[in-house]
Amino acid sequence: MTMLLGLVAAIGVLPFLIGMTRLKGEAARLDMRGLAVSTLLCALAFSLTFLIQELGLVIPKALVPGLDPILYHNDHGWSGDAPIAELLQGGGAVATLFSGLLFLWLAGRISPARPTWRLFAFWMAFQGLFQSLSQVAIGSLLPGNDAGRALAHLGTTPAAKAGLLILAVAAMLVAGRALARRYPFGGSGRTTALQLTATLLLAVLLVVPFRVPREPIEVVLIPLIVHLIGLGWLTVGLGFRRETAQAPAKPSIVGPLAALAALLALFQLVLRPGIAF
Repeated sequence: MTMLLGLVAAIGVLPFLIGMTRLKGEAARLDMRGLAVSTLLCALAFSLTFLIQELGLVIPKALVPGLDPILYHNDHGWSGDAPIAELLQGGGAVATLFSGLLFLWLAGRISPARPTWRLFAFWMAFQGLFQSLSQVAIGSLLPGNDAGRALAHLGTTPAAKAGLLILAVAAMLVAGRALARRYPFGGSGRTTALQLTATLLLAVLLVVPFRVPREPIEVVLIPLIVHLIGLGWLTVGLGFRRETAQAPAKPSIVGPLAALAALLALFQLVLRPGIAF
């Protein structure tokens, strides 16, 4: 746990502090409506991306003779045995990375006249990129997570793991800059960074009902770690962003709220008992 917290401080909290020192003050006020909608969409994107991750773990196992995986609302499991099962634990990070890249592309192409969809694509890109990159970074040091188990199966050397950690951190810098350019609200100063901070921390609270019952480290700490790491590099990215005007249309709150409620029902009523593949 000490190593995990130290890693989060180094690749999440430290970039945030460095990024904040580079940002200028803004005369803008916090947009409470934008904050509410953004928080709903951020929580929605986290849980959808987590589902994509679990599907990326379950579907490949279902194709292996002798493995019978089960998808849950907050995890997956399997019965049977096959040597390749540990390697397939890396499938979730691959799936979320591709999801993040796809939505990063979409976030730059959705019209400003559709601000809710632009904001949704932004948060899906954020979650896909940082859920995957943070998993790789943590797995390069700690063998217990999914990426770490896949690396152990491959017999990855300590030197290769160190190189992978450096590569993951460099990719986080690139992701933070790319996401900052696609953030649909105007602003590139400290007020914008504070609004993003509030969004990401509040979204953790909304994610909790999707993940219970489970041990606290999985319910709260995992979303918090992803958001702290992503926030750090997104704040750094804001320092490279050019000032942009506010979107002419305001995002809707009804659609995101309804979507979040529907997804929660799916998680707790359908996925919680488990679906066999």
